[in-house]
Amino acid sequence: MYSDGMSTSERLIESTRELLWERGYVGTSPKAILERSGAGQGSMYHHFKGKPDLALAAIRRTAEEMRATAAGVLDGPGTPYERIEAYLRRERDVLRGCPIGRLTMDPDVIASDELRTPVEETLDWLRERLAGIVEEGKQQGQFAAGLDGEAIATTIVATVQGGYVLARASGSPAAFDVGVRGLLSLLAPRDETTAEWHELVTDA
Repeated sequence: MYSDGMSTSERLIESTRELLWERGYVGTSPKAILERSGAGQGSMYHHFKGKPDLALAAIRRTAEEMRATAAGVLDGPGTPYERIEAYLRRERDVLRGCPIGRLTMDPDVIASDELRTPVEETLDWLRERLAGIVEEGKQQGQFAAGLDGEAIATTIVATVQGGYVLARASGSPAAFDVGVRGLLSLLAPRDETTAEWHELVTDA
């Protein structure tokens, strides 16, 4: 499952990341981690202080990966609207849900300041980055001047996280896609919205 060149500690972190995504913190037992990683008994306590310490390393790794993936799209080419659209439409394993969003529903993670911090910091970073893009679009005249960048950024994050929930509940990614299309139609630059409306009226 893992490459031969991967160290034991790396296998433990990667296994814990996967299990946290699949089962949550409570369902991720040391036994399950060792079985998934193929590590020998006692390896966890050789490299980490215990399950909380290993879980923290795994959560931090997941948070770093999520930021890097989002930044790769949000910092890419295109207008502010196009970059937001690219973020919303990027390829996701929708039915698995968000590995960071999943942790917000885990009471053991939320109850721990240490485990919760990288989750909270990542979502804060994402909202801040999106808000900056909205403000950039306002300055360019692409978005209405009265838009609240922070509010729009929060709405984008809420749409993505809520879309995961709806998709998992229905067993289909369709609900996620509908939410994305709806949000994008509301965010569409005014000139594009006007053009689409004119086209609809003309065709009618």
